[in-house]
Amino acid sequence: MARIPLITEQTDDLTAEQAAAFDWVVGSRGRMIRPFEVLLHTPVIARLVAELGAQIRFESTLSDHDRELVIITAARLHSCDFEWDSHRPLAEAAGVRPEVIEHLRTGAPVELTDTESLLIGFVRELCASSTVSEATFAGAREHLGDSGTIELTATVGYYTLLGYVMGACD
Repeated sequence: MARIPLITEQTDDLTAEQAAAFDWVVGSRGRMIRPFEVLLHTPVIARLVAELGAQIRFESTLSDHDRELVIITAARLHSCDFEWDSHRPLAEAAGVRPEVIEHLRTGAPVELTDTESLLIGFVRELCASSTVSEATFAGAREHLGDSGTIELTATVGYYTLLGYVMGACD
C-alpha cells in the first residue's frame, strides 16, 4: 500500500493545478502512470518532471537501444519494479539482447558488447558514487559525443528521481 494516496483519476477533489498537470500527463503519455500518481501531490513538480521525461523518452538523440538499456539498468539498481516492468518490453523491442536483460535482472554471467559494457558501467558507477571515472567518461564521450554524454547522464538522473519518488512513497 502506498504511503501517500495515489491520484489515479480526475476528480472534483483535485486543485486546478493538479487537474491541469493530470491532463498534461495523460495528454503526453496517453494515460496516467504510476510516478505521476505520486507526483501530482505537487503539481508544478509533476508537470516539470513530465516535461523532462517526455524530452528524455521521446526526443532523445540516444538510440532506442541505448536509452532503454540505460533505463532498465537504472531501474534495477534502484529496485524500481514499475520502471523495470514498464521498460523491459521496450528494451526487448529496441533490440537489447535477452541475455543482457537477464544479466541485469539476476546477475547471470554474460559477455557484453563494448557498447553494453560502457553504458551499463556508466550507469552503475554514476548510481553508486554520483560520478564516473575518467576512463568511463572518456568512453561515453567517444561513443556519444558531448551532448550524448549529457543526455546519458540526464537519463540516469531522471530514472533515479522516479525510483526515489516511488520508493519513498510506496
